[in-house]
Amino acid sequence: MVYKFTILSDEVDDFVRVIKIDADATFYDFHKAILKACGYKDDQMTSFFICEDDWEKREEITLEDMGKSSSEEDVFIMKDTKINDLVEDERQKLIYVFDLLTERSLFIELSEIIPGKDLLKAEIARKEGKAPIQTVDFETAMEKTLKNRMDNDDLDDSLYGDKDFNDDELDLDGFNISEGNPYDDSNY
Repeated sequence: MVYKFTILSDEVDDFVRVIKIDADATFYDFHKAILKACGYKDDQMTSFFICEDDWEKREEITLEDMGKSSSEEDVFIMKDTKINDLVEDERQKLIYVFDLLTERSLFIELSEIIPGKDLLKAEIARKEGKAPIQTVDFETAMEKTLKNRMDNDDLDDSLYGDKDFNDDELDLDGFNISEGNPYDDSNY
């Protein structure tokens, strides 16, 4: 059985990759196919996440065992986990985090299941647009995040308080402050 995955980015609008891969292949094989399709180097820690329909992350499949999970939690390693162990249904959503420091990701959906066929190695079936750059400087990413927050119309001065604050609305009794009287340290 062959799985056909469609891969998109929230950073680059015209970026699309479609990868066909055997359902019995490992997540490591899929990882290598994504690196090749995007022109990325294999020098970063990455993870796949199996997601709910609303992209909420569930199971994580890591490149290497980081020893961070509790004994109750299953640990999935890319080289040891077949894709069809965790992905069975069309429209299944996955996230591929390719830059863990800044949590930059690709969004993946199983767009088609092709029964009765096998693939020895993954194929790039469609390649459009330029891939997002693989890594960004952490400070640059933080500046971009802050700029986006400042440019976002949903966030304004009212986030931190009413920009039309009126001094008359302040309850000085609640702070044990007398209005207009100079500080007298003899009371202390």
